Amino acid sequence: MEHALEALSAQLLGQLFVEVEASGRHVHVTKEQAIILFGHDLTPAKPLSQPGQFAAKERVTVVGPKGRFENVAVLGPARNAAQVEVSLTDARTLGVDAPIRLSGDTANSPGCTLLGPCGEITLPQGVIVAKRHIHLPPEDAARRGLQDKEVVKLKLFSKRPLIFDDVVVRISKDFAPDAHIDYDEANACGFTKGDYGMIVHG
Repeated sequence: MEHALEALSAQLLGQLFVEVEASGRHVHVTKEQAIILFGHDLTPAKPLSQPGQFAAKERVTVVGPKGRFENVAVLGPARNAAQVEVSLTDARTLGVDAPIRLSGDTANSPGCTLLGPCGEITLPQGVIVAKRHIHLPPEDAARRGLQDKEVVKLKLFSKRPLIFDDVVVRISKDFAPDAHIDYDEANACGFTKGDYGMIVHG
């Protein structure tokens, strides 16, 4: 009986809750851009929660019209197009009007300059504020009754509990279950690493 209750409890937790991560400002670059900036391709330093993703040893300085951020993390592997992900607060510091978008949607976004130890690159576009989202593999999504690009609410059980609206579900066989918010959102809810959120449909 006890084992049955534990199994039921685990099943309910798996359907309702997801671990939450806070993402700080970071940069994605192409292999060609990495060679310009660093003289070589990205060097893995630390694996991230999503399979195959890593924080690189390399860092860059991000320069905008009004300000800059030094020692900004670069995430790998290299992508097909550069992307700079910042918070709304970061965007104001840089002096750009960064749109809130899902990763990869950089059309008509502002650009910036990236400085590396071997060179620099001026990006005509690519600076965005990442829209809060939930990564799920297909089996997890099916168990929770969720569809790709579905918009849900996420109730955070943190120091300052709140409900985030307009959270996009992203489904792929390459994903591990995780919800991603940025540091502005993390500070608003008093987030601590290891906090969980409850997915609320609709």
